[in-house]
Amino acid sequence: MFRTLRLDPVLIQAVIAGALSFAHLHDLAAAAGQDGWKAWAYPVSVDLLLVAAWRRMRADSGNRDAWLWFAIALTASLGANVATAGLLDMSDVPDWLRILVAGWPALAFLGGTLLAHAPTPNPEPATEPEPMEELHLDPVPDVIVERAPESVPELPPAEPAAEEAPPAIAPSATAVPVPPALLDHARKIADAHRAQTGAPIDAETLRGRLGVPAALADSIALQLT
Repeated sequence: MFRTLRLDPVLIQAVIAGALSFAHLHDLAAAAGQDGWKAWAYPVSVDLLLVAAWRRMRADSGNRDAWLWFAIALTASLGANVATAGLLDMSDVPDWLRILVAGWPALAFLGGTLLAHAPTPNPEPATEPEPMEELHLDPVPDVIVERAPESVPELPPAEPAAEEAPPAIAPSATAVPVPPALLDHARKIADAHRAQTGAPIDAETLRGRLGVPAALADSIALQLT
């Protein structure tokens, strides 16, 4: 599949301006006594110095040397354009202009060497974020949650008791608060005990089944009656 060639007006303008500047530099060098291939080398030297200075300015905008050599190359290019516009007699070039044209190669060599060997600035390392202050939190006490068994284990068949059922539990002077979940679990154990033995469960048996303190077992038994 062929791609359509699109001409960029900016690129076309750059090519035209570069060609005209190149030709003006060549004509000025030839008028100053630099004939043959030497006249063609002058515009190449000016354009190369201009590009080298521009690239150094892009890499290091604070480099004053790069700005200086860019201004020198730009002045040489603009000077050639103005000089060949009829303001200068190309058949009788003044001596000072011949001196400038003859000394340009050494000046361009110096500028190119300084630009090529100029140190490249190192990028600043990224600053590490400051460590956050450690937060000292008070220790949270461990909360032990007793999970009720999924099913109430079956009690072994009770032997017929010859003795009478234990007396009812007398209410204690101070009632201990009982969590609702523990009370529900105790009620299931009491119902299973009554179904197996036919008698209500006493506080001591309830304490052994639940593994709770005596005061809590008494409070649970009191609420189950």
